[in-house]
Amino acid sequence: RAGYTTFLAGKWHNGTASLPRVFQGARAVFAGGMVNPMKASLSDLEHGSLTTPKPASQHACAAFADAAIEFLHRQDSAGAPFFCYLAFDAPHDPHIVPDDFPLRYAPERIPLPENFLPQHPFDNGEMTVRDELLLPWPRQPGAVRELIADYYRYISYLDSQIGRVLDALEASPVGRNTIVVFAADSGVARGSHGLIGKQNLYEHSIRVPLVIAGPGIPQNQRTDALCYLFDVLPTLGARAHVSGPATSDGIDLNPVLTDPRQAGRASLFFGYRSLQRAIREDRWKLIRYPLVDRTQLFDLKRDPLERHDLADAPEHRATRDRLMSQLHAEQLRFEDSIPLAVPNPSPAAWTPPPIAK
Repeated sequence: RAGYTTFLAGKWHNGTASLPRVFQGARAVFAGGMVNPMKASLSDLEHGSLTTPKPASQHACAAFADAAIEFLHRQDSAGAPFFCYLAFDAPHDPHIVPDDFPLRYAPERIPLPENFLPQHPFDNGEMTVRDELLLPWPRQPGAVRELIADYYRYISYLDSQIGRVLDALEASPVGRNTIVVFAADSGVARGSHGLIGKQNLYEHSIRVPLVIAGPGIPQNQRTDALCYLFDVLPTLGARAHVSGPATSDGIDLNPVLTDPRQAGRASLFFGYRSLQRAIREDRWKLIRYPLVDRTQLFDLKRDPLERHDLADAPEHRATRDRLMSQLHAEQLRFEDSIPLAVPNPSPAAWTPPPIAK
């Protein structure tokens, strides 16, 4: 409605019926979850619906980048403004790159995470979910290093595809007047806290990269301001003079873009299924596991890797109680009905299952 040409290339995991309601054009769409990227079947948006998926002739990320580059080539500095959403599925596992991609990492040279553990100290409710079954227990340092090496190689391949898109943008007539946002949907543990995947509320799994660059945005600046990913679109909308729906929970972060010393949100609220809830401020973070009646409290200023649980320390009882009350208040604000305590919690102790042979 604001006159923008809207375009998608890549993964769309929100149901195919919603896609034509959001984008006018789409190419090389993968409408699914996890896939071997060398065997992905992709669709195009034509006449208001997606075409029948067909196997891609190359790695899915390369196909996504090609589609975005072709879209950029069609843009003209005198034409309509555009919004291009490029959703790579990398580095989601499986970590598969073309055989001829030259960059590899030596596992023996990769350091373990500083908060590496052979096993998580208690049952967080998802100890045997898909990601956690990638390695047996106790986690062996060598196996974790190999997993990280494959992960880094896939990230490097992704970087090469992003570089192709940015080079095309820079060479285009619209390059100097385009805002670029780089973000991701989650992190992964890869050995931190004895975990492998993203099904937890530690910083390594919920923090994501967020880089915003473009005209009018200070260069080479970093901010510690707290935000959600759903704050990005209201921020871009305000900068582009396009208003969003009044019901949006997102906020405009342009004051932070103008001055990185400005504060963002005062706190952030997180949830994973019915199993985990968390509240995070600039310094303090509390994680609650209702089904096993466990609470963790971390001082992120002194302990950013969340290695020292202070929940039972008498001197931090007031902080714990305050954050528990704040966590409940955020649940009410977001209409989250999951109880923070259950009548008959399960034992927190956990024994790994036998490994199938």
